[in-house]
Amino acid sequence: MSETSWAFKHGDSADQLVNEIRRLTQVENFDLAVVLGSGWHKAAQLGEILGVFKYNDWACFPAGQITGHSGELIAVRTPFCNILFFSGRFHCYQGLSAFQAAFPVRLAGTLGCSRILLTCATGGVNRNYRPGDFMLVDDHLNLLGDNPLRGLSGNTFVDLTGMYKQDVYDVLLKCVTPSMTLHRGVLAAMPGPSYETPAEIRFLEAAGVDVVSMSTVPEAIMARYLGMQVAAVAFVANYAAGLSPVAVSHQDVLDCSVEHAHLFPLLVSLFVEAWQDVNASNTD
Repeated sequence: MSETSWAFKHGDSADQLVNEIRRLTQVENFDLAVVLGSGWHKAAQLGEILGVFKYNDWACFPAGQITGHSGELIAVRTPFCNILFFSGRFHCYQGLSAFQAAFPVRLAGTLGCSRILLTCATGGVNRNYRPGDFMLVDDHLNLLGDNPLRGLSGNTFVDLTGMYKQDVYDVLLKCVTPSMTLHRGVLAAMPGPSYETPAEIRFLEAAGVDVVSMSTVPEAIMARYLGMQVAAVAFVANYAAGLSPVAVSHQDVLDCSVEHAHLFPLLVSLFVEAWQDVNASNTD
């Protein structure tokens, strides 16, 4: 990577996009960014849509979309805050660096977001988890072999202790409905795109991992570097390799997401309210 700064250059495609978002939405600074994982796109139906920006229309977005990711940035106004929904994320397995995969976080930071919610579809490593469950990410293991801060200038020796918003989780857990099973645990990020072997899953289980993904961690680290408050929630879309007689497939992940899609907007809205309550109590 030749860049040493996370910031965009004046006049480049990303800078032009920032200006266009502000012009069209009439919002100078947004409050919250939400990165939507596989099958999570319906969660963006949360308020008044101020603008939709297709990734393919802007050269600053990394090329290539994965099935289950719609590939658009949706600006939304809710009674609580203005939100940027990134409906479609980027992965290292697409041939991207962790820095490139974290592009939405850099864009959100430039547009003023001080908070970010990361969502993802995962495989359940914890044997008590079932497809259709959710897990609040308490901590993570970065096994991608890359870090989005590599080569950047400034203070890149970022302390990741306590990076996920436990106080928001505490409030959220009091509000969940009986139709939603919500755990707390550790997420591991693996390189992909192939799914893990049963031996790798046994290794992750022994290391204390509860769910496994191919994303989320680059965005979380970049957000921490930029000083954002970070929260993450994983949808358990399948049993991890070796824990079920059924072969793991991306289509099964998408099918499970479709089956439980009605819960995604509800969970995101509960997150927004819980975060507002925590921030309000911290300022009292």
